[in-house]
Amino acid sequence: MSDDEKLKKIRAEIDGIDHEIQRLISARAKCALSVAEVKQAQDGPQAEFYRPEREAQVLRRIMERDSGPLAKDTVAKLFREIMSACLALESPQRVAYLGPEGTFTQEAVLKHFGHAVESHACLSIHAVFREVESGSAKYGVVPVENSTEGVVNHTLDTFMQSPLCIAGEAVIRVHLNLLSAKEALDQVSIVYAHEQALAQSRNWLDAHLPQAKRLAVSSNAEAARIAKQQGEAAIASEMAASVYKLDILSRHIEDQPNNTTRFLVISAQDVPPSGNDKTTLLVSAANKPGALFSLLEPFATRNISMSRIESRPSRGGLWEYVFFIDIDGHKTDLPVADALTTLQSESAAFRILGSYPTAPY
Repeated sequence: MSDDEKLKKIRAEIDGIDHEIQRLISARAKCALSVAEVKQAQDGPQAEFYRPEREAQVLRRIMERDSGPLAKDTVAKLFREIMSACLALESPQRVAYLGPEGTFTQEAVLKHFGHAVESHACLSIHAVFREVESGSAKYGVVPVENSTEGVVNHTLDTFMQSPLCIAGEAVIRVHLNLLSAKEALDQVSIVYAHEQALAQSRNWLDAHLPQAKRLAVSSNAEAARIAKQQGEAAIASEMAASVYKLDILSRHIEDQPNNTTRFLVISAQDVPPSGNDKTTLLVSAANKPGALFSLLEPFATRNISMSRIESRPSRGGLWEYVFFIDIDGHKTDLPVADALTTLQSESAAFRILGSYPTAPY
């Protein structure tokens, strides 16, 4: 058999596989419509179509049984888009996010919900919360911490005033790029970026653009918009380069190669266990000796891992603080539930912000 004949045979096999894939996707979509009919008949207008725990379980199973040659997260992304399109058939989901268009937060929306979601850009974190609280959006996505620069205080502070809870998380590997309408680095006189992006690429800027003025703006996407308008440069994502039609003068200029940002999905929805979950708490210690120890001891004695603790001023009194704590497990897990009961009795203030699936990829 000649090489041309071999290629013809392989391509015919690919055509057959594509036909079968298309048939199965259509079958899956029809099942999604049937699910919608059952939910509407059962729960009416209050029906919940998006199930974070269910989607996390499906994606984990897909990654566990994948045998290659595609990478596991690549396969997960493909199925994420199929699930997104099917969910849109059941009920279109409107998600608010910290904009403008082209931010890493928008990337987190697309990673978590897929491209079939209706995304709505907001100008501030507070506005994202307000959109969800008012019912204008079913979900919101906000940044909460960066591996290099730490927590996003505005997000934590807003939780203290909002009734919303956490329904999920997404983790994005942050690759910063220098974007510009100019053709060369030596033509750049101003670099626009969010203050965290400027801090995360400080060493690169010192080495390659020591002469350029650095101006902080509200977001990296806004920096790209201004750079396009002013004919200068910005630090932003590849998505922002595409949205604002800028060239990428230099890729991956972040100082830390493993730079990641974690985002939270906010809603009024309580999420059942998925089997691999995280719980976030807001607690305030009583003003007495050993108060902080009393907050941590219930987890230590039950072998519950605590992945994060952050303190913020409570705004209720001078030198009074609240703590944001992340622990492994769902609030309904018996050891976790027992620890939370003890913790509540030891706390001056106590609130479970949410139990939700850990990011599957």
